[in-house]
Amino acid sequence: MQDQNRPICAAIDIGSNTIHLVVARCSPNHLDILEDQQELVRIGESVTATGEISPEKRHDTISVLHKYKALAEKHAAHPLLAVATEAIRQANNSEEFLADILRKTGLNVHIIEGNVEATLTFYGATSALIDDSHPPAHIGVMDLGGGSTELVVAKNMQITQRTSLPIGSGWLCNHYFHADPPTNDNIVTASAFLHDYFENVHSEYCAPQLLVTGGSANALLHLAKQILSVPQDQLTYSDLIGCKNLLSTLSTEDTAQRYKIAIQRAHILLAGNLIILTTMEHCQLDKITVSSHGIREGILLAYARYGEQWLQQISQHTAVNQE
Repeated sequence: MQDQNRPICAAIDIGSNTIHLVVARCSPNHLDILEDQQELVRIGESVTATGEISPEKRHDTISVLHKYKALAEKHAAHPLLAVATEAIRQANNSEEFLADILRKTGLNVHIIEGNVEATLTFYGATSALIDDSHPPAHIGVMDLGGGSTELVVAKNMQITQRTSLPIGSGWLCNHYFHADPPTNDNIVTASAFLHDYFENVHSEYCAPQLLVTGGSANALLHLAKQILSVPQDQLTYSDLIGCKNLLSTLSTEDTAQRYKIAIQRAHILLAGNLIILTTMEHCQLDKITVSSHGIREGILLAYARYGEQWLQQISQHTAVNQE
């Protein structure tokens, strides 16, 4: 039951692929979601190509932010918290980009470091487990983004390890997929890169149970439900191989039309599939659980717990716990 006395807050995540808004009634351990919106802008596409956020991506971002600010105001949400992640971290013109956003929308966007992103994602992805009488003793969270992938491991719901890897579905697609659909050589080369890369990712970032969040993970679950018989929120290794085989034969347009997936998401979905498969192989997992919650929900929970100092508190906790 909703507690009407709880404050309504909003959070925006400006990611490499997606700009995402969540509005919710907030308490330190619970969110009642009132609004959940996302737009695929793919800022990371221009950053990969030129090192900068293009004028077109800037225009599209500001347009989306105007819409999101109006939605937050419709719910009388306060505050409206906004963060930016990997593509903006890497862009040569990120300061100019954020100054333009502030000037045109009034939103003060914070660029957060990868390990802070990982912590907030863990808060959001595991929010449904907070009240569980028997939470998992050892669990991992993977946030598959467009420009980065965060891995977090916790024991008894306390984070023990976290890292941010500078690869994501958009990044992999931009670097390795040069045809539509990608050629077999494209796929083999991308897979070989991922296997070499993950050989250097320490096994301490693996856990026997893995929650995977992000737009690509949720789109793969949506696809698997249409082509395979899968549980509500789980994907097996075999399910993902089936998705890979299908996606490798279809063009972006065919995937989007047949399976009702946004065309920009369809374009990078095979790349996201390969990253999840490689992670499962590296961690010797036969299934994953897909979560629809992530960094936005984590921001709102952090604000409910720490107030105006939420980002400083998360940054300090993250720094103290780093080895």
